[in-house]
Order: sequence, then structure tokens, then C-alpha cells
Amino acid sequence: MTLHRVVALVLAPQSTFELACAQEVFGVRRPGLPVRYAFEVCVEQPGAVATLGGYDMVVDRGLSALDEADTVVVPGWQGREGAAPPVVLEALRRVHRRGARVVAICSGAFLLGEAGLLGRRRATTHWRMAAELAARFPDVEVAPDTLYVDLGDVATSAGTAAGIDLCLHLVRGDQGAAYAAQVARHMVMPPHREGGQLQYATPAPAGRPPESLAPVLDWAAGRLHEPLTVDDLAARAGLSPRTLARRFAEQLGVSPGRWLLNQRIAAAQALLEETDLPVETIACRVGLSSATNLRRRFQAVVRTTPGAYRRSFGRPAVLTER
Repeated sequence: MTLHRVVALVLAPQSTFELACAQEVFGVRRPGLPVRYAFEVCVEQPGAVATLGGYDMVVDRGLSALDEADTVVVPGWQGREGAAPPVVLEALRRVHRRGARVVAICSGAFLLGEAGLLGRRRATTHWRMAAELAARFPDVEVAPDTLYVDLGDVATSAGTAAGIDLCLHLVRGDQGAAYAAQVARHMVMPPHREGGQLQYATPAPAGRPPESLAPVLDWAAGRLHEPLTVDDLAARAGLSPRTLARRFAEQLGVSPGRWLLNQRIAAAQALLEETDLPVETIACRVGLSSATNLRRRFQAVVRTTPGAYRRSFGRPAVLTER
């Protein structure tokens, strides 16, 4: 298999955490897991690059490395108050024109905006910088609360751990849900968080500690084959459906119904990748009742059909949708 080449473009002073988000997902060799990515770092002028950690790192690849990339990652841009180097902006435009995917983590969205890659498009960044991004690039539709926005050719994320969420999301699209789940497990991370989830939870009322949804989530995840409803989740949690919906919004940023559908689709993806079960059987196993319903829901969430997904990510022996 040809390796997918990921190149991180660093700019001084570089945030070490944002860079590590990309490196940890795309650049670590993990025991028992096939290597699917080649990862490297480049800079405008090779040599020592100052970091926010108070030390320098040495980068020996220049901007020519971007011409070999399938994905270019901008892991933050601390110099957004000044002008971006024209040669860097042109390099980003060039790789985007030839079809490479361009990804920004946190403040990296400002560099993509400067390069003209976000015009009349949707993007996000850290909630603290969202108003600044909207004011600086008024033609960009800024989504201030979401974890990440993936447009296919361009993707942006919120700050800190949302960069990991975005990178794992990209792995899901590139290599399939089962492979991404293995990477996440090695990292001790949740396998998938929807980009539309909130960047931060709504604070609980003063004086009352938040009650974790974990018990009801674990209970539901083990019963996806059953015809569970939101009322069933509420009854298990000992809450009214309205209170349950509020807790989901506070802690997960999605509705109970949306969470349950996402779990069913994720389970269907794993079965499509790892088994040759007919689509009708998979639909029953994940609680979507029929192949017709699974196809409709799968298309709405994954933007492809179960058969096309299986051909892309399934075992070599699995060639057709049944």
C-alpha cells in the first residue's frame, strides 16, 4: 500500500502541542498496526525553529517538502498579528491547487485565511479567537462552537485536543473506522467525536456536581442490536427525556438521538470493514432494522453507501454489497 504523506508546516514560535497532535496520530509506528502514513515536518528556512516551550527544534526540510504531501497540516500560527511570509502563502495555495488536503489546527486557520483558502467557506478555530477570525475574514462562515469542520480539501479545528479529534476523523475517512479506532485505542482516546460537538461543555448549575452519562452510554453501547429509543435511555438514566437531552447537550454537545445514531453507524462501519455479513444482517445487528434504513442513514452520516464503504475499507475478499 502506498503511504499517505503528511507534512506539517511549522512557523516560529511553534506550539509544540499542536504539532504533537498531528505527529502522534500520523507519525507514530504502533505495534500490531499497519503503517499507513509517512510524516515529516518542514519550515520556510531549514534550521532552528523557536517554540513556545522555550527551546528550539531543528527542522531540515524546506517548503519543497510540501510538494510531496498528500496532506499538509498547519499546527497553529502564533504570528497571526503580523504578515505571513508570501512564500509560505504561495506554497499553501500551490499544494491546494494540485489537490493536496490542507488542515489547520487551532490558530492555523488564520494562515489558511491569509492564503485565501477559506473564502466563502465554513471554518472554525479556538473559541477564544473565533470573533477575531470572523472580523479579519468577513467572507468566512466561522463556526465558533464546533470541534472541527471538514470540507474535504480543507479542514480546520478548534484548539488543544480538538486537533487530535480532527486528525482521528481524517484517519477514519482515509483508512476506515476500525483502523482509526485502533489508533485511538493506542492513544487512550475516544475513537470518534463528531465535529459538530461543542468545544466546551455548558457549566452545571452552581452547587450541584455534574452527573456522568457514562453508565447509560455504556449500557446503550452494549445493546445497539435492540430497538432502543431516547425514552429507553431516559428510563435507564432515571431522568425525563427533557432532562436527558439537557445532560447530553451539556456533556456531549449532541442530542441523545444523534448520539445513538452515530453509535449505530460506527458499529455498522466496523462490521462492513471486518466481516462479509450481508447488509441486511448488519442492519439488524446495529438496530437499524432493515438494509433500506441502514443505507439511508449511512448515506446521511457517512456520505456514501454501505457497499462503496465496504469496497474502500473492507477485507480483500469482500467485494460486493449483499
